[in-house]
Amino acid sequence: MLVDGFGREVTGVRISLTDRCNFDCVYCHNEGLGDTRGPMEAGDNEMGTDDVVRFLEVCEEFDVRKAKFTGGEPMLREDLEEIIERTPDSMETSLTTNGTFLPERAEALAAAGLDRVNVSQDALDPEAFREVTKSGAYDRVIEGVLAAVDAGLTPVKLNMVVFEATAGYVPEMVEHVAANDGLQLQLIEYMPELAGRPDWAIDIGRVHDWLAEQADRIEQRDMHDRRRYWIDGGMVEVVDPVGNEDFCANCHRVRVTHEGYLKGCLNRNDDLRPMGEMTREEIREAFVDVVHDRVPYYGEYLVRGDDGEWAINEEYLGAPVSYSD
Repeated sequence: MLVDGFGREVTGVRISLTDRCNFDCVYCHNEGLGDTRGPMEAGDNEMGTDDVVRFLEVCEEFDVRKAKFTGGEPMLREDLEEIIERTPDSMETSLTTNGTFLPERAEALAAAGLDRVNVSQDALDPEAFREVTKSGAYDRVIEGVLAAVDAGLTPVKLNMVVFEATAGYVPEMVEHVAANDGLQLQLIEYMPELAGRPDWAIDIGRVHDWLAEQADRIEQRDMHDRRRYWIDGGMVEVVDPVGNEDFCANCHRVRVTHEGYLKGCLNRNDDLRPMGEMTREEIREAFVDVVHDRVPYYGEYLVRGDDGEWAINEEYLGAPVSYSD
């Protein structure tokens, strides 16, 4: 297993299979690569099936135990079931999706070996959902969530980005997961440095405080030092990376862009490393290099100045690896 210079073992990889999406979510940051919302044509720059599988097989050599497939919308890939089926058996597989294609494909994905899914769902009201996602596919998402539960892709985690437009829906989402077996809720802090519109951000600490008041039990996880709240039998987890040194100090993931660039940190694009022609040796070399160069974003790459504001640590401004098409 590879360990970076800050003692963090790399136990998981998050692989973007495409930057195409059939939604137009107002908070989208495309895995930190920038806003690519809206209709997108299939590109020939996406990693092929064999490229993705070869990358996963190299990851297995380094004892990586978890693989999460993301996008864009990863279910726009017709080869998704094949990729999952060919993923090494030693890895737990999960998928982040908007859920619109799950009604027809949940059973096939489960049969291919997918363990569970995260479904983006920011509201329980169709009109509120439309405002956030710019999509009228609310009923399809609800149907997809039910299909995933029926297929055994549980727990199905509902991903809800918490910002000005959605914060008021948190209580009913908490009630929803408590009332429905097989569901969990993941509240994701809005990241203005990636998505823009800092005026949309809210104080995530207030969400923690409210959840703590409602909770029967609170659990602290090792991964990202996240907190889980158990409320009336339902589980709610908060993903709050913004300004959180503990979150970054406990990050054990490496990311891969749809074009085959390794990415040591969601928040950075100056550390991307290409994997060349995706040969095993090129993948292996790039993987080792990107892990070696990983830096906790908050508390190391960004440090607080005397004025309390975050600023880039000049130690890491030497020779960044730039992203290129």
